[in-house]
Amino acid sequence: MEDNYKVPAQTTIGHVHLKVSDLDRALEFYTGLLGFELMQMYGKDAAFVSAGGYHHHIGLNTWYSKGAGPAPVRAAGLFHAAILYPTRKDLAAIVKRLIEANYPLTGASDHGVSEAIYLNDPDQNGLELYWDRPRDEWLRTADGGINMFTERLDLEDLLKELEK
Repeated sequence: MEDNYKVPAQTTIGHVHLKVSDLDRALEFYTGLLGFELMQMYGKDAAFVSAGGYHHHIGLNTWYSKGAGPAPVRAAGLFHAAILYPTRKDLAAIVKRLIEANYPLTGASDHGVSEAIYLNDPDQNGLELYWDRPRDEWLRTADGGINMFTERLDLEDLLKELEK
């Protein structure tokens, strides 16, 4: 086995598959509120949703979780799934939609390389909705590494993107 193997730079993470307790409720959240498109029902216990017609970005299933409560916070498992929006204006649009729906946010951060909001889906699966700043704007450390941080995201400034 090669010791210095690196994943190819063009590699992406294709989708996340989440256990949910109520498929209809999950679909209402992911398609009704977040705006993903239902691509396929997989029997009556699973569904695949996407952005832009991809086969699926998010799988939702009740195979082991129908009617169950959320996973414990203080246990191993998924911390959050991140959904990358193409532009700052696109992120502002979903933030406005969530605010107008009175959907609770759990956080909003500027990470230097990105701006993100955090929320939980109805099954308490953590979600990060974010956009990346252009790479040439990322702050760097003296040795060339990425200088990420967590500061408060100015939501009012973000929402001004919708006025442009």
